[in-house]
Amino acid sequence: MKACFMGLGYIGLPTAIIAAKHGVEIAGVDINPKVVELTNQGHLHIIEPGMEEMLQEVIASGHFKAFTEPQLADAYFIVVPTPFKGDHEPDISFVESATRMVLPLLKEGDLYVIESTSPVGTTDKMADLIYSERPELKGKIHIAYCPERVLPGNVIYELVHNDRVIGGMDPEATKKAQEFYSQFVKGTLHPTNSKTAEMCKLTENSSRDVQIAFANELSFICDRAGINVWELISLANKHPRVNILQPGCGVGGHCIAVDPYFITAEFPRESRMIATARETNNYKAFWCAEKVKNAMLEFELKHGRKPVVAMMGLAFKPDIDDLRESPAKSITAKVIQSCNNADIMVVEPNVPEHKLFKLTPYKEAYERADIMVMLVNHKQFKELDYRPEVEVLDFCGTFKR
Repeated sequence: MKACFMGLGYIGLPTAIIAAKHGVEIAGVDINPKVVELTNQGHLHIIEPGMEEMLQEVIASGHFKAFTEPQLADAYFIVVPTPFKGDHEPDISFVESATRMVLPLLKEGDLYVIESTSPVGTTDKMADLIYSERPELKGKIHIAYCPERVLPGNVIYELVHNDRVIGGMDPEATKKAQEFYSQFVKGTLHPTNSKTAEMCKLTENSSRDVQIAFANELSFICDRAGINVWELISLANKHPRVNILQPGCGVGGHCIAVDPYFITAEFPRESRMIATARETNNYKAFWCAEKVKNAMLEFELKHGRKPVVAMMGLAFKPDIDDLRESPAKSITAKVIQSCNNADIMVVEPNVPEHKLFKLTPYKEAYERADIMVMLVNHKQFKELDYRPEVEVLDFCGTFKR
């Protein structure tokens, strides 16, 4: 079987590699020539443990090759970004563009699957687009939606072992998509319709966002009350039916920080709790930045000089290189912009360099800092001992003191 993956990003590339590993002949497509070049050389342009070795293996076996244009196949997978436009309105133009690219290649019996996180009804819209341009294909191709469910840093395991929700536009399309994913997914493949599958993906991440918002709201309350939020949550979680998440400096990434807006944009009156959770988690980043700026001002008033500040972490979660929608990056930018001539070190051990920030090795920052701002709980930071002579603003629970 031949499959064409449109998009070689954080989800498309690993999924394509895993499918190739299981014997599917894969054409990976990306509009970025550099990504295509690096991929065909066996170099992973993202950080994902164990994935580069697997890429090199499937290239050597001939089961995988990257292109800048779609190739003729039996199945086409749309795995491209779905950003915002305007005031957090979902933008499905990349999905549409990728669909238009494969339109000329579609033939009777083919499978077309959207994996990109999308507003409810996107699959229907793409089906209408396909049939308006290629009316002879109506009823002759299989169209489905199948959202990813992976955790960056553990993608190889989760792509294989996690359950998947597969929503076809008709039962035959669902079955056809199940047949494809069953080649490499050991988890259960749950059948449904396309709209339910689309909403399921949005619901999963909105649920997480609401739970994180509760933890972040607790951090606001505890800060005012003089209570250690980490101890509080640990004790509350001793209750057999309570499982409060850990607060952080906000919510980032291209899932939890984004997907709730796909619901609130379409159903604003019905999604007030989801919208409030988004506001809370967005506010947490602003709150953290204000805390840092106040700490710097107090240090300067007390010591008569500007402090040396270490901003520890830029990624949106621990131990990855993904900075998309990262609250840590936003906080760091706000602090730098408002504190002229201050000595602010920016630390991100998972990124070799950054276009905006000059990066400092984490051990150097640890040794020099007057104020350490813990933004992301990277494994490297967990090795650091707490220094009582340094003021620590721990927004992610690295020290949990």
